[in-house]
Amino acid sequence: MSDDEDLEEYDTDQDEPEEEKENKEAEEGERREGKKEEFIPNPITEDTMKEGLSLLCKTGSGLSHAYVKLEAKDKELTDISLLSSYIHLRYVDLSGNRLSDLSPLNHLTHLLWLKIDHNRLQSARMSELPYLQIASFAYNQITDTEGIGHPRLGSLDLKGNNIKKITGLDPQKLGNLHTLELRGNQLESTLGLELPKLKNLFL
Repeated sequence: MSDDEDLEEYDTDQDEPEEEKENKEAEEGERREGKKEEFIPNPITEDTMKEGLSLLCKTGSGLSHAYVKLEAKDKELTDISLLSSYIHLRYVDLSGNRLSDLSPLNHLTHLLWLKIDHNRLQSARMSELPYLQIASFAYNQITDTEGIGHPRLGSLDLKGNNIKKITGLDPQKLGNLHTLELRGNQLESTLGLELPKLKNLFL
């Protein structure tokens, strides 16, 4: 057998496994991508709450104490129902999870500060929270501005969503809103934006 024949035989044998390896890697990548999209319920637990709670303060009555700050970022959470019983929370950061339902937060009537960036929210609709001053819903999948009516809200961040029209921002309910962040949306116009104290608008 000549050297050329040896070389040809070697190349052919090597090409096939390399091709198979690439195909396997591509298939594995596809399987991994599929798993990422798969919905796996992951509710917040008492243990997660204990890890994230801090800032012990007096409650409204002044007769007892409660933790008022919760940080539960990047936990892959899909359900925060447990939060509805933590009524003394004032500062909540739930960024980097997989949340699509905000309704448990409606019970947190002492809430001052809320950050829920990088989740799967399609709406920022919540019950009126009388003391909420700062709220951030950046980088979700929110499609409208309905259901946002917190009387003391001063700063609202909705950047990086899918909002096309501004609707439902009632000047009577948002009389203190001075900063509105809407960059990275698909806004067609600013029609419907009539807020009396708005000073900083980012489009």
